[in-house]
Amino acid sequence: MALLFFSSSSFDFRVFIVLSFFIVLCNGSSYSSSSPSSSLLSTHHHRHHIAKHNYKDALTKSILFFEGQRSGKLPHNQRMTWRRDSGLSDGSALHVDLVGGYYDAGDNIKFGFPMAFTTTMLSWSVIEFGGLMKSELPNAKAAIRWATDYLLKATARPDTIYVQVGDANKDHSCWERPEDMDTQRSVFKVDKNTPGSDVAAETAAALAAAAIVFKKSDPSYSKILLKRAVRVFAFADKYRGTYSAGLKPEVCPFYCSYSGYQDELLWGAAWLQKATKNVKYLNYIKMNGQVLGAAEYDNTFGWDNKHAGARILLTKAFLVQKMKTLSEYKGHADNFICSVIPGAPFSSSQYTPGGLLFKMSDANMQYVTSTSFLLLTYAKYLTSARTVVHCGGSVYTPGRLRSIAKKQVDYLLGDNPLGMSYMVGYGPKFPRRIHHRGSSLPCVASHPAKIQCHEGFSILNSQSPNPNILVGAVVGGPDQHDRFPDERTDYEQSEPATYINAPLVGALAYFAHSYGQL
Repeated sequence: MALLFFSSSSFDFRVFIVLSFFIVLCNGSSYSSSSPSSSLLSTHHHRHHIAKHNYKDALTKSILFFEGQRSGKLPHNQRMTWRRDSGLSDGSALHVDLVGGYYDAGDNIKFGFPMAFTTTMLSWSVIEFGGLMKSELPNAKAAIRWATDYLLKATARPDTIYVQVGDANKDHSCWERPEDMDTQRSVFKVDKNTPGSDVAAETAAALAAAAIVFKKSDPSYSKILLKRAVRVFAFADKYRGTYSAGLKPEVCPFYCSYSGYQDELLWGAAWLQKATKNVKYLNYIKMNGQVLGAAEYDNTFGWDNKHAGARILLTKAFLVQKMKTLSEYKGHADNFICSVIPGAPFSSSQYTPGGLLFKMSDANMQYVTSTSFLLLTYAKYLTSARTVVHCGGSVYTPGRLRSIAKKQVDYLLGDNPLGMSYMVGYGPKFPRRIHHRGSSLPCVASHPAKIQCHEGFSILNSQSPNPNILVGAVVGGPDQHDRFPDERTDYEQSEPATYINAPLVGALAYFAHSYGQL
């Protein structure tokens, strides 16, 4: 997430004279069959349905994107080969090992709050739709594990979570590759004295959800994750407070906890109930649900507010697992779904003229992907329970929910007034100047010399396309009038983020399977 800029025009790479050389050198064999040319629109047949989009190709790329966001020592099987090792001393400022994890977006900071949410949503995507992913399932699990390995490091000390590496204000005063970082890698934490129930409970949710993912394929790792999740949630619940209260200069306005910590406590408890089957979490939800905002009317689901996700997840426990004590969550979940159905009673969501769900100008596509995922997941639960959504006197079937989600995903992939795919590397027309340091600057292979802090701003402010294709990256997307300028300096519309892609992985797996592509 980028909010601050300092300009410099003193540096000339002469890179634009040989830009095509850089593109070939950096991207030549980095993603093999996942190259942009392989994602031209194709037709598939399944049960008499015709798909305009290659959802399987989009799925592959949506997962590959996470390799471009990796921090730390890259593995031998790294497919995004224009990236190199970075952040190898992370954590040393406080004498801890915090190497690894993900950069959240187009900068070089590791923000723990959105990273944990990304991990939870990647895990939920695999829990619900991993059985459909086939050859992409190992890649999805690898993306999850890259995050959970880091989260285990960040939670290694009891009653302490290291929630951020890097000073965002200083990082945003530079435009440099992660491999060249020379800004101070400050480390920030929450503990008993400076609590952070929001980031702690989200981290617990991530660890618990991932424990479910690895339960069969790696049971020993799963047990480690779940044991840590239990401990971290206890810390979140015992020492209450928002992490941005104690770390405001460091995390605001980037990832302030605007919605408070109550939603994360409900969300975290829901995941721990699902992962442990321990009745104490069910009792916790029953006793604290209302206080934690179970019935509050909010219809935005993302890295900050988890209420809608918690309602959908807990409704599964009622509908599918027959936990009668959670019956009220069906009504709460229906209220959320009704709020996003166009034309439904109580609908309160705005759509662009071209049909895209529009919540806000900054990184709006995150709400498109998260809402689409919830629609598909809830439709799955409703189908299993043979029931429907009730919106006042109107009834909506699971099929209607799926059709709304499909329209959103198809818009993202190119069915929009501009004919623009908002996933980099998918389709013939996609964003070429994304707000991303590593993608926009020459890769190490083509420009081995260090690029200094301020030297990259000449490229940030240029109109040249990015030399490195961050395949699978989904950008913030168009404005409320379906306009998209493809400007590198426009971080609201042109910056990708891990939490945009994470829920999309599940949605794409569902559609790829539905149309016989998997």
